[in-house]
Amino acid sequence: MTRIAVELPEDIAKRLESAWHDLSRGTLEAVALEAYRDGTLSREQVGRVLGLSFWETEAFLKERQAYLAYDARDLEDDLRDLGHPDAR
Repeated sequence: MTRIAVELPEDIAKRLESAWHDLSRGTLEAVALEAYRDGTLSREQVGRVLGLSFWETEAFLKERQAYLAYDARDLEDDLRDLGHPDAR
């Protein structure tokens, strides 16, 4: 595992700790969530980073409204890959 350090002004660190209760965990979750939203991490990777099961990861992302970026083209590609008769 790689460790990183974050330096914050004391007043901001206290405010975040008050809101998150565990500043280290809150920071890790925020980084994983943002990386998922921008496509850097997959759902599976978010789970690994946070030590969550598949369903715990799904719940974590849903609670934070971080939904899978999946559009009509993705659906068409999946249907085609599965040999579905409706695939274009």
